[in-house]
Amino acid sequence: MLVLVGYVLVLGAVFGGYSLAGGHMGAMYQPLELLMIGGAALGAFVIGTPGKTIKATFKAVPTLLQGSKYTKAMYMELMALLYEILDKTRKEGLLAIERDIEDPKKSALFKKYPKVLKDHHLVEFITDYLRLMVSGKLNAMEIEALMDREIDTHHHEAAGPAHAIQKIGDGLPAFGIVAAVMGVVHTMESVGIPPAELGILIAHALVGTFLGILLSYGFIGPLPGLLEQKADEASKALECVKVTLLASLNDAVPTVAVEFGRKVLYSTERPGFAELEKHVKGAAKAGKK
Repeated sequence: MLVLVGYVLVLGAVFGGYSLAGGHMGAMYQPLELLMIGGAALGAFVIGTPGKTIKATFKAVPTLLQGSKYTKAMYMELMALLYEILDKTRKEGLLAIERDIEDPKKSALFKKYPKVLKDHHLVEFITDYLRLMVSGKLNAMEIEALMDREIDTHHHEAAGPAHAIQKIGDGLPAFGIVAAVMGVVHTMESVGIPPAELGILIAHALVGTFLGILLSYGFIGPLPGLLEQKADEASKALECVKVTLLASLNDAVPTVAVEFGRKVLYSTERPGFAELEKHVKGAAKAGKK
């Protein structure tokens, strides 16, 4: 939603100022200029971007209109889930969660936390490393190294759409110049027409440069930063799981293990110590009733 608000502010400031200066809005309506700029940018995007990144980009763009799903409430659910899993394994042994991690969607334990269950990457990360813990064939250092590599890979893949869109934004001013040059060529071949009509053609040509710059810095340019922020938030959730499970592997009790996870969260979403302790224990008690 904030993206749309920002777009309205950009359009209002640019075209509002233009109108107040006495400019005519009709002169700015140049659909053919938009066709040249947008079509060329899309073509360059297809040429220079791998197929999997193209798919990921089109999938990521709609999420820009949504708020972050990694809220304090989401992290509270994640912490409560991890606490309950670790508490169960501490009391009943690691084999007690085998059925839960084999099919999380059917697990009563995971179903209690729908916000976490909706994030398949996060659920897969949790269950994969719990399986390794159940197998008992890897030590904490080996699991930590593997977790770090997987988080790095996940972050690299998530950043792909941001880099692709950044390239589009960087190229738009140049494509605007291309459209303007095409307009100038058309103007030069029209020499001999009345000066008033010639002036209109020149104005149309200049709109191409204007649109390329406006689209680049006002519309496309800000999006990669937002996508990178979303990728960072997704990686932060995985990091939270990582430190919690590693703390448990190093014999920390569940309450202390989730405290490790709490400490790596961003301050804007991090619950307080007492708040988290009350929540996770309350969720665990509610699940036993």
